[in-house]
Amino acid sequence: MSIEFRSVTKRFADETVAVDDFSLLIPSRKTTVLVGSSGCGKTTLLRMINRMVDPSSGVITIDDEDIATVEPVALRRRIGYVMQNSGLLPHRKVVDNVATVPLLNGVPKAEARERALELLDTVGLDRALADRYPSQLSGGQQQRVGVARGLAADPNILLMDEPFGAVDPIVRSELQHELIRLQRELGKTVVFVTHDIDEAFLLGDQVVILEKGAKIAQQGHPREILANPATEFVASFIGADRGKRRLAPVAAAATGDDVLLVDGTGYAAGVISAPGGKLAYSISDKTDQAGDA
Repeated sequence: MSIEFRSVTKRFADETVAVDDFSLLIPSRKTTVLVGSSGCGKTTLLRMINRMVDPSSGVITIDDEDIATVEPVALRRRIGYVMQNSGLLPHRKVVDNVATVPLLNGVPKAEARERALELLDTVGLDRALADRYPSQLSGGQQQRVGVARGLAADPNILLMDEPFGAVDPIVRSELQHELIRLQRELGKTVVFVTHDIDEAFLLGDQVVILEKGAKIAQQGHPREILANPATEFVASFIGADRGKRRLAPVAAAATGDDVLLVDGTGYAAGVISAPGGKLAYSISDKTDQAGDA
């Protein structure tokens, strides 16, 4: 299911403009990452998709259906939502947390429970955890349960609001790669919000870098943004102006002396000329140095 924002603006009661004339097509069955600094409007955009926030003007459609014509609760029950800190109900067991939306949708209890157990398998959790309470799980396990709950109604759309921001770096990396695996298997339309550009480049088929007011500074595939930052703001945000994204030669071009470069995430980031097979310079966090191409 594709999602489209058409000239969407969100102005709050105090006249603060969180989103200013925003337009974007989010393709079906791909992961689109909204990335930017705090206060840029990315979470507001995410919450407008399931009508937790309604726009002041403009139109949001899902497969050309104006979501303003859909009853909010019904809309939310067909869209998965995963938030930071998992958002699990502390007084309910893991299996009951995962089964929440199917039960609300009228699925028989036994069927909803079996679906919940299958989803624990899907997200890499032992079924033995099903009867524990959230407080008895690690932070990483809680986030996996949160993802399972988001998938419980088998939604076509999955919204993820900084879901891995509250866990340690090792667990965060595990969860990121688990999401990549799940997306490869399930093919959902994922809208992912983060302030971490490394996470955005790792997960996104389409990355949208936002400035204040949800102004799009640049959008595209990670390798396109890495190779050609559109503005000084983008270059600064992705760290290109500080050499944060190290480029390394990985293969000589078929003709001439050009060398293909990739950044630390493995995406192609352009070429440089290397006459005689010698790399004129390398880009790193520290110093420039010569070396064999």
